[in-house]
Amino acid sequence: MNIPSLQTQVSPEEWALRVDLAACYRLVAAYGWSDLIFTHISARIPGPEHHFLINPYGLMFDEITASSLIKIDQQCNKLIDSPFPVNPAGFVIHSAVHEAREDAGCVLHTHTRAGVGVSAQAGGVLPISQQSTFVLASLAYHTYEGVAFRDDEKPRLQADLGTANFLMLRNHGLLTVGPSIADAFLSMYIFETTCQIQIAAQAGGTLTEVNPLIVQGVAQAMRVQTSGMGGAFAWPSLLRKADRLDPSFRT
Repeated sequence: MNIPSLQTQVSPEEWALRVDLAACYRLVAAYGWSDLIFTHISARIPGPEHHFLINPYGLMFDEITASSLIKIDQQCNKLIDSPFPVNPAGFVIHSAVHEAREDAGCVLHTHTRAGVGVSAQAGGVLPISQQSTFVLASLAYHTYEGVAFRDDEKPRLQADLGTANFLMLRNHGLLTVGPSIADAFLSMYIFETTCQIQIAAQAGGTLTEVNPLIVQGVAQAMRVQTSGMGGAFAWPSLLRKADRLDPSFRT
């Protein structure tokens, strides 16, 4: 694909966000979390306008570049011309989260086998791994209402999410909210790993659960693990990984 660069047409802040978001799409593909073209990662552009970046609908995640990302408003209207469509149904969930959460700089949604598998279990996420303790400290659930294309679902989703940073969409998949792309990605890495471990553990013998008191102190443990930087602690190394895979995401 020959997509003209938008670097000179947007602010330096928006371009940096575009590069990070394109890298995030490539990394989601690299880690095997993509579902062909059918999930989305959105990022809010800093400023009072409530503008967002989202993937061009129809491109695989490993094809996405900084310039191919589409700039839209809260109603999913394109703000910069693009030959690619946007999936309005895909933005319903994302717009609901961005609308309700001023701290939602990035919303990342997946349909992985492990994530959907655990989302279909009545018990949801079980406290059986170190990773699960981080998720359980800020986890919410939303009941499946069919393919999310109706705006009337948004208030219920917003109420279910509340202030949580991990949302399990029942019978559907996983969603993370972060103040930055780096935070949302690291949260999804932990969420997905939690689900993979749970599915694997359930194939074995009797499960051993973590002491509930440990979950209560997990926020401090996470700050120690990341030197208080959250996702920013791991993001530079992830960008280097994305560059090694294919640096064309930066174009």
